[in-house]
Amino acid sequence: MRRSFVAMMVLASTVALAQGEPGSKPSKGARKKAPAELDVSRMPFSPDSIQQVMIHHKGKIQACYEDTMAEKDKKVEGKLMTSFTITASGLVKDAKVLKKGTTLKDSELHDCVVAVLTALTFPQPPDGMDHPIEYPFNLKAIE
Repeated sequence: MRRSFVAMMVLASTVALAQGEPGSKPSKGARKKAPAELDVSRMPFSPDSIQQVMIHHKGKIQACYEDTMAEKDKKVEGKLMTSFTITASGLVKDAKVLKKGTTLKDSELHDCVVAVLTALTFPQPPDGMDHPIEYPFNLKAIE
């Protein structure tokens, strides 16, 4: 069950992040709105709800990427393969960027992404167990 759950998450996240949200390209000079809080306590623990949490917070990951690239005056597109565990209480532990599958090799970017992931909250698994997740981020500069 766990392997299929992770496989579904990877497939779903790759498609969602590669496609982006229609019309989500901000105009120049537009201020980004902070996303409204997501009430995970009302959500079931499922691949869809996990995907929903990740999409809700993808702007924070994009900000890590944008800030790091601006600081280094680079615009390198690439992929980050992340791994983390959703605990029985819905919190994140053991977040990390995996070497395998990651093309963006920047420790500052990795540290920022790990900090964002660690701060996320997910619906609580009904089985009371920890659930390992692998999640890819395809990152590129937004113009």
